[in-house]
Amino acid sequence: MSSPQPERHLPHAAPAAGQNTGPLSDAVIRAAVENAIEEAKRHGASPHGVIGSASPVAQPGRPAMSQRATDASVMMITAGFLSLCVGIAGSAVLYFSGTANPVVVGLLCAAPPAAFLSVRGLMKGLKRLIPDQIHNHYEGTVYQDQRNVRTSTRGVWAKTNNQQ
Repeated sequence: MSSPQPERHLPHAAPAAGQNTGPLSDAVIRAAVENAIEEAKRHGASPHGVIGSASPVAQPGRPAMSQRATDASVMMITAGFLSLCVGIAGSAVLYFSGTANPVVVGLLCAAPPAAFLSVRGLMKGLKRLIPDQIHNHYEGTVYQDQRNVRTSTRGVWAKTNNQQ
């Protein structure tokens, strides 16, 4: 005959009917739940569970960067690869043509930076031509007076006339 198994009490089990739960245990449970909710809020709404309160540790590999820094580094890596491809293609053309004219090589090397700088200057000039956007937010009755004043100053003894 087997002896009956002792009843196991798990710490997370609900109290049985008729068992008295002390007010201290309810307060402790309530505080623990509120603490877990605050920790989850502090760590963001990520789907990963909050584990411990240790600060994050740098992982091996690429260091953590902002999205802008990541985009810039990818752009630099891509530009370096593309310049390598252009250099290899130019070298192959010069090698297989049998002659390399120094003037032509100089023009080929100077053309990409010159084109970039001219396009950059054009974009800066166009940016200055675009007017600034003005956003006004008003509440209540507002009277807005926008006038154009033409000023002309002429003569040795200058006299200024402002006309609306």
